[in-house]
Amino acid sequence: MAETQETKIHDLFVIGGGINGTGIARDAQGRGLSVALAEMGDLAGATSSKSTKLFHGGLRYLEFFEVGLVKKALVERETLLEAMPHISWPMRFVLPYSPDMRFEGDTPTSKLLNTVMPWMKGRRPAWLIRLGLFMYDNLGGRKYLPGTKTLDLTTAPEGKPISDRFKKAYEYSDCWVEDSRLVTLNARDAEERGARIMTRTKVLSAERRDGLWEITLEDIETGAQETVRARGLVNAGGPWVENVVKNTVRMNSSEGVRLVRGSHIVTRKLYDHGKCYFFQGEDGRIIFAIPYETDFTLIGTTDKDHGHDPSVKPECTPEEAQYLCDFASNYFEKPVTRDDIVWTYSGVRPLYDDGAKSATAATRDYVLSLDAGPATDGGRGSEPPLLNVFGGKITTYRKLAEQAIAKLKPFYANLPGDWTAGIPLPGGDFPVDGVAKLTADLKKAYPFLGDYHAARLIRAYGTEAKLVCGDATSMDGLGRAFGGTLTEAEVRWLMEHEYARTAEDVVWRRTKLGLRMSDDEIAALDDWMRDARAGRQAA
Repeated sequence: MAETQETKIHDLFVIGGGINGTGIARDAQGRGLSVALAEMGDLAGATSSKSTKLFHGGLRYLEFFEVGLVKKALVERETLLEAMPHISWPMRFVLPYSPDMRFEGDTPTSKLLNTVMPWMKGRRPAWLIRLGLFMYDNLGGRKYLPGTKTLDLTTAPEGKPISDRFKKAYEYSDCWVEDSRLVTLNARDAEERGARIMTRTKVLSAERRDGLWEITLEDIETGAQETVRARGLVNAGGPWVENVVKNTVRMNSSEGVRLVRGSHIVTRKLYDHGKCYFFQGEDGRIIFAIPYETDFTLIGTTDKDHGHDPSVKPECTPEEAQYLCDFASNYFEKPVTRDDIVWTYSGVRPLYDDGAKSATAATRDYVLSLDAGPATDGGRGSEPPLLNVFGGKITTYRKLAEQAIAKLKPFYANLPGDWTAGIPLPGGDFPVDGVAKLTADLKKAYPFLGDYHAARLIRAYGTEAKLVCGDATSMDGLGRAFGGTLTEAEVRWLMEHEYARTAEDVVWRRTKLGLRMSDDEIAALDDWMRDARAGRQAA
């Protein structure tokens, strides 16, 4: 009898379609396990599309003595660059220095400095910043990223947009990443290797029965329900991870998450060069100002406790927007005002609740908690395993996935070893420095594409950009134009290969073309996609 979804037993079921869930699904499927994943909304629909878009070691985490976390992230940056050179690239960060910069009051470093150097009154001395950057340069090793150097802001072009009270800056390296696309490409790669990826699918319940997990699912759009079985369960619910533990799996646990809201503003382009600014506040906080989508500047982030209900939609409050404007204005020569803002977004980071006094001080490291009942003589639990994923950051998602599989390894015989390092994601099979050549090749193959359009397609799809364009010989050949260089050919690709179902999926996650499209254009796209899903558009 042929196996069906009703009779199939998956090796692993993953709850959550953010970066941790899709990363674990890809890793597990690539080792030969049969994997299914359910996400109640769109992929990267919550935290994983609301980041500051950086692969970074977390320079400020050194102030919390989280050296292990920083080293892990620094080592990982270049591994990730090699796997996804289309959606991630090196970026230089400029850190202007002022003697008035202060630590947040309750960091371990500030407490130590206040004890041994009380006359500093919480200020960051230049030598300490330089020591931190020396560690940052050398903890993880570097192949593609240049080291730190000192800038004279009175003569360097990076000093032109900055207030002339800043005379010196340090310049160091980190990396940019298209966070939503990273999630989608991990899901795609998992599916292409055999995983079942289900979006808009809610897990109603999960219970252990007859040595397996029995998981009841509901299609959010149709209301249809089904039950699937699996030998193991991963709870990568992000902000909902604690809710899944208590209400979906219905188990008692003392572990929980601290929901911290990070808000960002996007403004008109504030300066002409391609480097990011790292600004330190007199209140101890830090923010970034980052070149964004060619014509804009991204500024963020805040750190505010969000309460305990993950279903409360995070929004950048007027107070947070004003805080970011004021913070940036303390550095830029020309003040940043609310009138400069073209878009805001806010996400909730599900940090492991380690009892820290402030949101800023809460650990950014992840915790993997395994529940499998009492251990047997073989050392593994007596029940099908449940792995709960608390916290994490986008830079370490691949290492988190490896360690998650290591936790689950005793439950699966003859499981192969780690494999994802150096294996490109879809579209990423070209050299780290190969974007310019790839863009030129696309322009040669499709000479009707404008410079911005061609560059955008390569940065989104890499070597698959030609598959998106297909056999088109003119712009008309790409089908209907929706605005902002978005065409029917690209939308069909996103619907058929990247799980997009609504205009929001397309213009605010898989692309950021919502910044360039009018409300009417976005509404027309949504109507077209709804008709296409219903089969009313010509193939």
